[in-house]
Amino acid sequence: MRVPSWCSAGLLLSFTLLQSGCSVFSAEPLWELAKAGGALVQGAVTEVGPSRAQDTVVYAHGPIRHLCVEYNRRSQAADLLPALVAELQAQHIESRVYEAGGRNDQCDIWLRYTASIQWAVPPASSDYRPYLDRATLVLNSADGRVLATSSFVLDDGLMSMGRWASTRDKLAPAVKALVTPPPQGPAG
Repeated sequence: MRVPSWCSAGLLLSFTLLQSGCSVFSAEPLWELAKAGGALVQGAVTEVGPSRAQDTVVYAHGPIRHLCVEYNRRSQAADLLPALVAELQAQHIESRVYEAGGRNDQCDIWLRYTASIQWAVPPASSDYRPYLDRATLVLNSADGRVLATSSFVLDDGLMSMGRWASTRDKLAPAVKALVTPPPQGPAG
């Protein structure tokens, strides 16, 4: 039985592609291209502007150099506290974390927070993941007087990908608005 020449050429090409070493075609560049495309999509998804400070009220207070953060056990956002502390550091503010209900005489300024999460499936995934949906930050003096409040609320339409931005990126505008002293009016 004779094998047609086009069939033998096809078989020869197939065997050549499966050989290790140097070949004309390789799946590796295609795989690398697919990974790079995925990284670009992930970057675009997390960079979509999800956050701005909302409902910010700042009363007269001086510059803040250090404060205490009251740990909220009811907050479901596991990465909120590390993100909050990191963003305070970025604003050149030292912070310490204390259990709620502890002694309030340890600090002159306290930061208290509430937060909620939602669950959804991120792009290119099949597993549900939590994401920060909203957070409210309140600065109090040691005697309980409110110095400032600011919130983050996810503005997330059906097609928006801002929900997959990092918790720190979401909190950054609210933290900055919270700790920035209000502008001083003209002296009377």
